[in-house]
Amino acid sequence: MATISITEQTAILAKYLDLSQNGKVLAEYVWIDSEGNTRSKCKTLNKKPSTVDDLPEWNFDGSSTGQAPGHDSDVYLRPIAFYPDPFRKGDNIIVLTECWNNDGTPNKYNHRHECAKLMKAHADDEVWFGLEQEYTLFDQFDNVYAWPKGGFPAPQGPYYCGVGTGKVYARDVIEAHYRACLYAGINISGINAEVMPSQWEFQVGPCEGIAMGDELWIARYLLQRVAEEFGVKISLHPKPLKGDWNGAGCHTNVSTKNMRVPGGMKDIEAALAKLAKRHKEHMLLYGSDNDQRLTGRHETASMEAFSSGVANRGASIRIPRQVAKEGYGYFEDRRPASNIDPYLVTGIMVETICGSIPDADMSKEFARESSD
Repeated sequence: MATISITEQTAILAKYLDLSQNGKVLAEYVWIDSEGNTRSKCKTLNKKPSTVDDLPEWNFDGSSTGQAPGHDSDVYLRPIAFYPDPFRKGDNIIVLTECWNNDGTPNKYNHRHECAKLMKAHADDEVWFGLEQEYTLFDQFDNVYAWPKGGFPAPQGPYYCGVGTGKVYARDVIEAHYRACLYAGINISGINAEVMPSQWEFQVGPCEGIAMGDELWIARYLLQRVAEEFGVKISLHPKPLKGDWNGAGCHTNVSTKNMRVPGGMKDIEAALAKLAKRHKEHMLLYGSDNDQRLTGRHETASMEAFSSGVANRGASIRIPRQVAKEGYGYFEDRRPASNIDPYLVTGIMVETICGSIPDADMSKEFARESSD
């Protein structure tokens, strides 16, 4: 049976959005399910919250999201951050939540809890992140958006940061998402068309510590909601199309306070040495199906071996040319796939370059999720 996608009747909806809410506030609770997708549902509040502590705990049916068995299906939503809602506007908000079991333990797909421990323990290192989220657009029939029916566009070359008809597609979707992120207070730092046609990228950061994962998840939620209105599907698969086409990653830019001052290159080099020793452990947490992307071709390194280099987009870790010249700054980990859980990636990064702590182990987070 063919999938039918119907775009929203936004002109008709507008007259209802202008109606008074009589002092009520709509809070859209967002969480992450067992497949790494965002889910959400809305709660009516009697007043606008001042802090996250003003937001009530809620729950959902975890058996319908792969997060709990049917005989014990309640999973609790604990608010951890909220943002202005660019769709409903006014005092309405989007609430990011953590998932917890009824026995007081974090749900096994809740990776934020352990990541937050590491970020708190290493707060003095002031670790900054910037994530480059690549994604691919598909139409309602699961074809790459705007590609010729039953065929292919011209080979890669004119599409990266392209301008003009036939070089870029769906700029309206991308611009709408950009504005939605800015309205919500997400630290979105830029956008660009990517190497494969109908593939785009947005960047979030710099964000410090746990805020990086929080803001990327909300930016992803906003992207899906915007695309919903245009009748477009979003894919975060790292190799959405087989063949001689670029995959999609989530390059992770990292720096500590010591790396960002003159002489910081020695700290960057020390971090790379630590990362080389834990390459396999990192790869386990760097996204599913990443082996389809990290082949040594299409601006990627092989996932089998760790490498680094200045201005080398075919290495595991790229040191920007300007950083090498000035002797301080940041490094870019190019291994993470587009479908990563940012809490796993930023968590193990801090664990590796800043040090482990007794009650948090990001490798065990992967094992916990993978267990039945």
